[in-house]
Amino acid sequence: MTDYERIRRSCLKRGELWEDPEFPATQASVFYHQTPPFQFVWKRPKELSTRPVFVHDATAQFDIVPGKMGDRWLVSCLGVLYLSKGLFYRVVPADQTFSTPDQYAGVFRFRLWWCGEWVEVLVDDRLPTVHGRLAFLQAHSSEQFWPGLLEKAYAKLHGSYEALKYGTLLDGLADLTGGITESISIRQDPTTCGRMLSKLLEMTSLITCTVQTTSTQIRNQLEKLANGIHIGTNYRLYAVERVETFSGEPVQLVKLRNPMGPGGEYVGAWAREALDWDEVPPQEQERLAVRHMADGEFWISYSDFVKTFTHLEVVHLDSDTSRDEPSLHHKNTWQMRLYQGAWQRGVSAGGCRNNPDTFHINPQLHLILSEMEEVIVSLNQHSIMEPKVIGFTAYSLPKNNSETIGKQFFKKNKSLVNSQYTNSRQVSHRCQLEQGGYLVLPTTFEPGQESSFTLRVYSSKPLKLKLLDTPPSLMKSAIIKAPATLDGKSFSQYEAVFLQLADEHRTVNAFELQELLDACLPNDYIKSCASMEVCRQVVLTLDNSGSGRLKFSDFKDLMCSLKYWQTSFKNHTKEKTGILKAERLRDALLEVGFQLSTDVLSILILRYMRKDGTLRFGDFVSAILHLSVAFNLFESKDPLQNGSIKQSLAEWLKSSLTC
Repeated sequence: MTDYERIRRSCLKRGELWEDPEFPATQASVFYHQTPPFQFVWKRPKELSTRPVFVHDATAQFDIVPGKMGDRWLVSCLGVLYLSKGLFYRVVPADQTFSTPDQYAGVFRFRLWWCGEWVEVLVDDRLPTVHGRLAFLQAHSSEQFWPGLLEKAYAKLHGSYEALKYGTLLDGLADLTGGITESISIRQDPTTCGRMLSKLLEMTSLITCTVQTTSTQIRNQLEKLANGIHIGTNYRLYAVERVETFSGEPVQLVKLRNPMGPGGEYVGAWAREALDWDEVPPQEQERLAVRHMADGEFWISYSDFVKTFTHLEVVHLDSDTSRDEPSLHHKNTWQMRLYQGAWQRGVSAGGCRNNPDTFHINPQLHLILSEMEEVIVSLNQHSIMEPKVIGFTAYSLPKNNSETIGKQFFKKNKSLVNSQYTNSRQVSHRCQLEQGGYLVLPTTFEPGQESSFTLRVYSSKPLKLKLLDTPPSLMKSAIIKAPATLDGKSFSQYEAVFLQLADEHRTVNAFELQELLDACLPNDYIKSCASMEVCRQVVLTLDNSGSGRLKFSDFKDLMCSLKYWQTSFKNHTKEKTGILKAERLRDALLEVGFQLSTDVLSILILRYMRKDGTLRFGDFVSAILHLSVAFNLFESKDPLQNGSIKQSLAEWLKSSLTC
């Protein structure tokens, strides 16, 4: 049973209307920074209307207005969505009602694409009002309440209504459709734009066009151009057609629709009743259905189109996201490959190319194209409230490569593709690529910044996308066996102290080992590995008898190993002795003998990284001991080197606690 069903049934049983504990009816749910000069009163639709309706049937006119405080970009967004009924009803399930007593419980559900997946968002139906009227989105002339409730669900995801003020139409369309979005300047290159349009019209893409202006005053005030086109409204673009006039002159026409419906009609050349149509033969007019256009639909010549509109704002849908929309079923489907990952400090948050020492630790994605193709790469960050500056870089890389790429590659090779870096939720970049392999690195601009992300690549041709990672393996033993000839002066001194602390069997336990290391290690920097925790680990690692005690030969192995580990540690702590930056741990451990995957490294970083993003020598030693035991245990249970083992619960507990 879904959460929605469970809540609805529980409320109906108790005879109560649901109140959402996660998004309460308080001032803080509306504004978190600003303080408006009035109090909001939260009311349910039945308190605002005698006959509230959730949503009218498909033919109803779009009549949504922003209200006193709603956002125009969101209204425009919903207008575009409303024209694609399959996509609309995926977001706004129509089986919800106010009128049936055995169904209405004050809870409503919506589906939105959020942080890389479809989520069902539940809200109660208490809406903020001022002076008895809805303060935000509302239906102008009908009793529909889906706009206000959907806006509330969207505000809940953002944390407040105020956060929606900083939203954009492209982000909104992505959240409502699950597609990737792209903004294309029309005026920069009208010819290329025309070619792109004809290709886009064949694909599962929703195309809109808009007039963008730098003026700030039009933010909440509907201005229009002399030909009737509204500034800031996104018009849906349906077709580009060529017609022959009686004089034999061909004219390129573009079919648009104002999602806001009638009112504010286009009045330029080729408008509904324009005389230009008298020049077109009746059969051509019939083909273009000039006499049977829907509300808000009109034709405009391509030359006027590129003079009027400034940008195409497009949503591309793959086979999954376009499936629910009947009007897209005859189109060519975008092929899509997706990777969901995270930038984790010390593991995979390497920053942009300006950081040559850490750039290589970013997630490395191998893109393989079967033929030359124009692809669209889209990177979405999941940090909504505190967005990072993000972008991506791509390099040529042979198809057969499967290992992660090291630091030197990026110092020697030039990048092929560089997206812009911005703090928007999504960064998209369109590029023409030859057949072959490419390495794509999604990054934050600054190193060490954490966020999860989704990277998607769209193409009209088949493609592959996979994460390059290194499988874990033990390259050489990290424990150094002391040579038999090693009986120098220092070791005879160690032996004297060892025998003082040892029992009658000439062995020491973890407590005695701590005293011994305290006496034998030369300085505080190295003594950081003489903690009780590390001493216990040393005993678990070196004691083969299960007695929990070490012989002098084990102690000699430990001292030789510590010297070796100290050298590796020093090699990676150039700036400041005794302090290892977390992002260098992988390379330092590789030098000691451990090749690690990103998942394993991630756990080590969570366990050992300090608040300042570094590790001390004791942390490094502890990590080596953990890994040594883990690899040794596995190898002892996998004599045929199959790469997998079978364990009972008792064996598993013993193994995991020994590590």
